[in-house]
Amino acid sequence: MLQVQNSSFAYDTKTVISDVSFSIEKGSNVAVIGESGCGKSTLLKLIYGLYDLNEGTIHWDGTPVLGPKYNLVPGVDAMKYLAQDFDLMPYITVAENVGKFLSNIYPEKKKQRVQELLEMVEMTEFANIKTKYLSGGQQQRVALARVLALEPEVLLLDEPFSNIDSFRKGALRRNLFAYLKAKGITCIIATHDSIDALSFSDETIVMKDGSILAHDASPKIYLKPESKYVASLYGEVNEMALDLFDENADENQSILVYSHELFLTEQSNLEVTAKHSYYKGNTFLIKGVYDKKVLFFENPFPIEDGQKVFLTIDDEVVMFRR
Repeated sequence: MLQVQNSSFAYDTKTVISDVSFSIEKGSNVAVIGESGCGKSTLLKLIYGLYDLNEGTIHWDGTPVLGPKYNLVPGVDAMKYLAQDFDLMPYITVAENVGKFLSNIYPEKKKQRVQELLEMVEMTEFANIKTKYLSGGQQQRVALARVLALEPEVLLLDEPFSNIDSFRKGALRRNLFAYLKAKGITCIIATHDSIDALSFSDETIVMKDGSILAHDASPKIYLKPESKYVASLYGEVNEMALDLFDENADENQSILVYSHELFLTEQSNLEVTAKHSYYKGNTFLIKGVYDKKVLFFENPFPIEDGQKVFLTIDDEVVMFRR
């Protein structure tokens, strides 16, 4: 189990992590999400032991994680950390990079291991190419393979798919997280991508200004967000008066509604003037105005600017989120 207790950290006088506490079971996949600068990357570096805590403790499997003050070479042997800069050797081949930390005592076993990892990240055809000739996305895939070479107990990933093309990203994520589950590897991923959190993470930690706002099962955080900030990390969200959908509600009550949860109806308390339609491929995101407030909803077809429409949501959404 990973245990982070009352941990704080500051760069000089600027506090970056403030009194953070949480625990993660072995074999879990946990996403850390939040706006840029909220402390996600710093938290991963603290867990790996790259920095010394100002306050608090971090333990993995009962052993304290200590920083540079205590370790000549920072880092924890049981963990691997993949930063956003990849740290690859540019003048050696892809296969040599992946196998860099593997033993040479059994060359055939090493070769098989490198081949297995390159297949997972779909880079086998580049095995003998020097990494300096690869694109940023290709280098990121090689870096992913390399951190898995020695099969760590804990894998810390900082935006691991940020440079990878959309058409490869889906398959790579499925391959990677299936591999981690099969091997029982604990994974903590700092990400801006809600798919990483919703589709592949058992739990999600939401951060803002160095503090944890929420930590729960990923579907629960999405379905019942604690604030508009939390909900906005998953896409367009509207904070609206609850009495628009429930006449028995107090006039001061509000409800968070994702854009895809609003839909057209013949008549309702919510009359909206369409301002612009944005094509998203499978739907249109409509910007509208009601009561001098902007809101967003989705629709299968565009709506002419200036057209008035009525919107509503399902009763189940009202009951679950009120």
